[in-house]
Amino acid sequence: MTTARRILIVGGVAAGMSAATRLRRLDENAEITVFERGPYVSFANCGLPYFVGGAITDRRSLLLQTPQGLADRFRLDVRPGHEVIGIDRAGHTVTVRAVDTGEFAEHGYDVLILAGGASTTPALRSSGVPTHTLRTVDDVDQIVRDLAEVHGDTTAVVIGGGFIGLEAVENLVHRGLHVVLVQRGEHVLSPLDPEMSALVRDELLASGVEVRTSTTVVGPADGGVELSDGSRIAASLIIDATGVHPDVSLARDAGLKIGPSGGIWVDENQRTSDPDIYAAGDGCEKVDAIDGHGALVTMAGLANRHGRAAADSIAGIAGVAAPAIGTAIVALFSLTIAMVGWSEKRLRDAGRPHRVIHTHPSSHASYFPGAEPMHIKLLVDADSDAILGAQIVGGSGVDKRIDVLATAMSAGITASGLRELELAYAPQYGSAKDPVNQLGYVADNVATGATRTLQWHELDSELNLGALLVDVRTATEHGAGRIPGAVNIPVDELRERIGEVAGRDVIVHCQVGQRGHTAARLLAQHGVAVRNLDGGYLTWRAGASTRLLTPKELA
Repeated sequence: MTTARRILIVGGVAAGMSAATRLRRLDENAEITVFERGPYVSFANCGLPYFVGGAITDRRSLLLQTPQGLADRFRLDVRPGHEVIGIDRAGHTVTVRAVDTGEFAEHGYDVLILAGGASTTPALRSSGVPTHTLRTVDDVDQIVRDLAEVHGDTTAVVIGGGFIGLEAVENLVHRGLHVVLVQRGEHVLSPLDPEMSALVRDELLASGVEVRTSTTVVGPADGGVELSDGSRIAASLIIDATGVHPDVSLARDAGLKIGPSGGIWVDENQRTSDPDIYAAGDGCEKVDAIDGHGALVTMAGLANRHGRAAADSIAGIAGVAAPAIGTAIVALFSLTIAMVGWSEKRLRDAGRPHRVIHTHPSSHASYFPGAEPMHIKLLVDADSDAILGAQIVGGSGVDKRIDVLATAMSAGITASGLRELELAYAPQYGSAKDPVNQLGYVADNVATGATRTLQWHELDSELNLGALLVDVRTATEHGAGRIPGAVNIPVDELRERIGEVAGRDVIVHCQVGQRGHTAARLLAQHGVAVRNLDGGYLTWRAGASTRLLTPKELA
């Protein structure tokens, strides 16, 4: 008779419960025990901010499973309120502390899975003002209780402008609070490039949020916080959303290998440096799909996938965990913000040759009511035409396009190859030339040399070298807002006025880039050295606003 394997899992949320339930489906006889130091398991942590804001009204809907339900369906021994505090690799045991009683116990294992996730480092340890993170059900319960005590005009401070910070900001505004967002970096949502983040900042400002960038909280002040710029903000509530780091203390103390990124090192099968210990979730290192190096990517989808991959490996099913491309999305008031892969800044920092494409399409056919603008940025390998990343900010339709681009990246479809994708079309859903197809057309034009482009942040230096900037929009558009120094020659008049630009190094621009492409092709065929300002006036304006130009310069 074969002895049932003893499988212990540390962590009972995304990766841990995904591994546990998958293991039970693959092995009915295994003894599977899950230890979770918190009071809840398998809860919807991504929904927590929306319970604070009231979009989710039933607290019970956040609790996806209970220990009893997991026992009934999967015969799992799930123990919330139990913290694993040590691993004896030689003896194949773990030491567990009961949180409520402080009692210790040892448990033996044949296979151990570490899925403890990530932890936070408080930006503000004591302020005299209710201060919370936004990661657990207990956090949300306390925030809701504190908000119930708030009356009249009230200010909340959110520290950190990442995904959780933006979700906290929106939901606190929905609760009627004035919100001050404090962000250490130069712009909010730092994975975005500046010209894309500027659109997010504008949405925050339009929604009444006070945004403090390049600023940190240095300590408490009477009834609030003091900032690094010397100002003080009185507040009734503080949300600390400064981010997380992998919780590797248990693995490090056990002598397991820690990867260069700071997460627990695992191989392609989620096995750690100890063959009997696996790891999955936010606490472990992923393989970056762009460069193949170790990276930290804290996404719920990856945690679930890699928990499942660990279970498959333990059960003897061949297969490897796919590298991470970092697909992410977040809502903010009327905007949807999505990204995948690397940013332009990251590519430049790595010294990787690349091309950049900006487009500004509508979510569906512009003649059909309800079309909303989208702003898309595509990053492309200069040599192979591979898609290296994308960023989209807009209204409806953003989620669809980022998922298509993420799928294309995973499938190895090139940027130019996007033009050949056959995507669903009806005027209320898209355009005959879908925004994804449009990216492919532009990518192909740039790759083949049909169009030479220039980026918004390269314009000043080219103008200083004597280039002529020609605005090919209408006179009305030019009068409503223009780039300093631009000469207005509408594209429909360009053939008759070529003599005004002949012999010059010319840069053309329109509103979004499409008429600029037409103008560039026309001039090139008349022997004019010409480049098109990628993304046109809209991209330049967003990027220029990050340089703190005056309203007159931006007009």
